[in-house]
This record gives sequence, C-alpha cells and structure tokens, in this order.
Amino acid sequence: MDAISPTSFKTGTNLVVDLNGSAILKIFPPIYAAQFAVERLALRQLDGRLSVPIPRILAEGEDSGWSWLIITKLPGTVGSEVWPVLSEQERLAILGEIGRTIAEVQAVDPGELLEMQPAWPDFIKRQTEGCIERHRRQGLEESLLADLPALLHAAPSVLPAEVQPVILTGEWIPENLLLTETSDGWQLAAVIDFGDVMTGWREYDLLGPSTFMCAGVPDRLRAFLEGYGVPAEDYNNAMRRRLTTLMMLHGASDMRGIAICDWQASVRKLEDLEDLIWPKAL
Repeated sequence: MDAISPTSFKTGTNLVVDLNGSAILKIFPPIYAAQFAVERLALRQLDGRLSVPIPRILAEGEDSGWSWLIITKLPGTVGSEVWPVLSEQERLAILGEIGRTIAEVQAVDPGELLEMQPAWPDFIKRQTEGCIERHRRQGLEESLLADLPALLHAAPSVLPAEVQPVILTGEWIPENLLLTETSDGWQLAAVIDFGDVMTGWREYDLLGPSTFMCAGVPDRLRAFLEGYGVPAEDYNNAMRRRLTTLMMLHGASDMRGIAICDWQASVRKLEDLEDLIWPKAL
C-alpha cells in the first residue's frame, strides 16, 4: 500500500490510520484479537448484501499476536458531527434509513458468526450478573439502582427465551454512521465499525438510535421503527419494557450517554426513564 502522510484518528478502541484517503488501516493488539476476528468475518458476511455501503477488506494479516485489516475508506461525514445541525425533516429521513439498514443486516444469514462468543444466552447471563455494580460505578442515581433488582428478576419473563439469532452490531450510533449532503438534504451514506458484532435477539440493535438519536421525540421514534418494519400494533408496553431491559443490559450501557437534555430532573424511577425514551404514544 502506498501511504502518503498516514494520519491516525483520535477516537476508537484500536489504532486506526488513514493511509492515503481511500484506505484505512486498523491495528488490533492481542487483547482485542476477538474484535479482529469478528470484524473480518462480519465484513465478509455482509459484503454486497446491503443497500448502504460498508467497508471492504483489501488486505489482512497477523504478526506476534497483533492483527490488522486494511479496508476501504468510504466517503461521508461522521454522523456525530452533523446530527446536531440537521433539520428535523432530515433527521426523520435518516432515522428511517437507519431502521431499514438494520433490518437488512438482520436479514443476512449469520453463518459462521453464530460460532463467535459469547452466545446470546451467555451474554444475557453475564450482563445480568454485573448489571447493578456496573451502573453503580457509573454513578446511576440511587432511586434507579433500587429498581434494578426487580427489572433483572423479571428479565427471563420479559425477554424471549428462544430467539432466532440475527447479526447485531450493538453500535448503531452517530459515530459509526457516515452521512452525505445531497440535493434532497443529508442522507445515510455508509455504516462503519463492525468490531463488536455478535448474534442474538433482534431488538437489541434498536437501542442505539433510540437513545442517541430519537431522544424521546415521538416522530423520530416512529420514523425509525417504521423504517425497521415494526407494525404500529407491535409497539406496545411489552416491547417498551423489553427495550428498557435490554438497555440496562447492553454491553456498553451507560445512562450518562442518553441524548435527552437534563433527563435526570424528570426521572424518579426506571419506568419514568422508559416513558421518556420510548413514549407510550407515537
């Protein structure tokens, strides 16, 4: 690869380098070997199967426990840079596109990804066991911590016991979405970062857009869920409680990241937070 003035990105878990404006080098240290394996497999499994571009693998390798991928650099602006200044109409359109793209990903046969760890039941068990202490460390209010034991106790009856595993990225967040401006306004241009892919219950991937982009606005949530393909009658209290439960169990769960300004002032219990993020009426 000819690299002219390679430049590293300042954010991200691994070292990510722009090689020449058209290719990206990702370097995975030994402790993140699993991320290398799952990203490589996910990119291969999804290649050519989505209507929205994702990176393609150009080269790969391993040396002394370190792994690396060279992938295509896709055009677009990182969503987190643009989202705050978009018009509401543009946000609704993009959320619909995100919903459709998630549905496309989940329609792809997971293939060998089903063999990657953790399996969904093991993941839920592990997250449940560490849930209360994790949120306590993050400074969750005592009133909300007090509601967690009941929520976790009810989780086995709230979440489906048997699921048909689908591909989950776990991170449908503005930082992993590229947007581009067209004559019709800003649109979804590409999806990046597949290092945390796993398989499991499909609703898990509804959490990122709900908490980081919909921000409790009914019209946004409606546009997103319609794009994903949720019939109006299926958006009910049972679904809302499933989403709240999954939010507290998410692998990157941190209530400090909820994109609703000063939400703590109007929340005294988990049910209040549920009503704020997923309003009863859309």
